Amino acid sequence: MVKILAKDVKQGTVLVLGGEQVTVQEVEHSDIAKQGTKKTRLVAKKANGETVTIIRPAEYPLEKV
Repeated sequence: MVKILAKDVKQGTVLVLGGEQVTVQEVEHSDIAKQGTKKTRLVAKKANGETVTIIRPAEYPLEKV
């Protein structure tokens, strides 16, 4: 598996979150917040149809399949 940064994730990317493969449905980037970092919001769908929303710093490493 390849590591990519949260800011580089695109719609349709398959990621591994919590040991499960998910397909990214939506990606949203925010401006710099109080904590001084940009945030990335990902909405992804699991194989069973469950939707998961995660928010991570833009520089957060994620595993891509």
